Amino acid sequence: MLIFADDLGYGDLSCYGATKVQTPNIDRIAKAGRRFTDAHSASAVCTPSRYGLLTGEYPFRANNGKGIWGPCDHLQPLLIDTEKLTLGQLFKNRGYATAAIGKWHLGFGKGETDWNKPLRPGPLELGFDYYFGLPKVNSGFPYVYVENDGIVGYDPNDPISYDQPYSKTTTYPPEAGKKTINRIGGAKKAHAIYDDEKTGTLLAEKAVQWIDANKEKPFFLYFPSPNVHHPFTPAPRFKGTSQAGLYGDFIHELDWQVGEIVKCLEKNNLIDNTLIIVTSDNGGMFNRGGQDAFQDGHRINGDLLGFKFGVWEGGHRVPFIAKWPGKIPADTVSDQLISGIDMLATLAAVTGQNISDEQLADSINVLPALVDEPEVPMRESLVIVPRSAKHLAIRKGKWMYIPARGNGGFRGKPGTHGAGGPAAIFFVGNENSDIQKGKIVKNAPPAQLYNLEVDRNQTTNLYRKYPEVVKEMRNLLESTRSSSHPIKK
Repeated sequence: MLIFADDLGYGDLSCYGATKVQTPNIDRIAKAGRRFTDAHSASAVCTPSRYGLLTGEYPFRANNGKGIWGPCDHLQPLLIDTEKLTLGQLFKNRGYATAAIGKWHLGFGKGETDWNKPLRPGPLELGFDYYFGLPKVNSGFPYVYVENDGIVGYDPNDPISYDQPYSKTTTYPPEAGKKTINRIGGAKKAHAIYDDEKTGTLLAEKAVQWIDANKEKPFFLYFPSPNVHHPFTPAPRFKGTSQAGLYGDFIHELDWQVGEIVKCLEKNNLIDNTLIIVTSDNGGMFNRGGQDAFQDGHRINGDLLGFKFGVWEGGHRVPFIAKWPGKIPADTVSDQLISGIDMLATLAAVTGQNISDEQLADSINVLPALVDEPEVPMRESLVIVPRSAKHLAIRKGKWMYIPARGNGGFRGKPGTHGAGGPAAIFFVGNENSDIQKGKIVKNAPPAQLYNLEVDRNQTTNLYRKYPEVVKEMRNLLESTRSSSHPIKK
């Protein structure tokens, strides 16, 4: 069971120190399992992060080496080669029932997506027996649900078109955050079924129904919830339940979703034999919801530097919690370095499968970090993939090397949807030696080096103090980036 939240930051759960939101269901999983403090998403951006999670391959290697760097757009084809081993296929090969329920955002079909035809190839060609959810992202059209390979409520007599007038969809006040205006016409019935404030409840219900239907055999559920991506549209019963505005209320709905899934496992006497993992696709984004929550005293990424899209820790260091009764020691914390790309190799080990290095790509088996107390690092190095290709960075042990100035993500000023970078860092009160009054200083080093062992919040750029480390890290990054075969560890 892999629960994959959207834009959930390192500071967004009470078991990670949040005080303005309460996440009792996720906290109970942490209490009964292990919480990681140095876990990272495969990218600081949603689509490439999902690619890395499902394939075990760094997203900068995707697309014939061109990489996947940003969110999947409206008409992009399926971004994962159907010949590539994925988490869905991994479990299917072992005889598990498999489902993906939630946000997909990895494209459909070949060439430009034709929304009026079966959406194939898609999740069903990647090893999932069943799919239900949002085909793209909750902030972008087509604003429909997809089940397996078709739009829910699709009417061939009223197909999707790109002619005006565009079909009406649900709208919300500015405090709910940015939602792109619908740019397609037709499909009025399908659009009428789609409701942002009902999506969280619907997805939880679908997950519970699927578990109930497959409880007699081994199963793997991939649950990529759209919470807490903008727009922040929790069901009405969650509104006002947090102390961090709609952003916090949306977290509460996510926690409820987790609770519903856990209750279903308990009801079916499956809880003691199920591995549950809860993590996020990237760090929190400092958009309208994140800024409003900050004004209420909530820090979406804790004290970490940076936000979604960027290469600083706040963009990709994420919550990671694992519970497996009798296997993972309860109420434990690990500081092992792990990544979303490690799930393929790790879950292959869980299911007792021997997978070739080529199929495992960049994935490392970190199962010992979940179930034991290894004395050595499971992963010695890790490439960090932000929005900007020139900021592709590398971590080795305590060292983090970024081959450029700045964050490689959004750089807008607070008050804008794309707030980030030096201006946002200054606004929230973080310190960094390269930044003064919201701008990078003129004499700042051309690149960045941080000792995360003593400076997790990246206050001091050590680039000029340790030139030999810079050289070593630069060479390691280049060799990893240029290699045609994965470099393990």
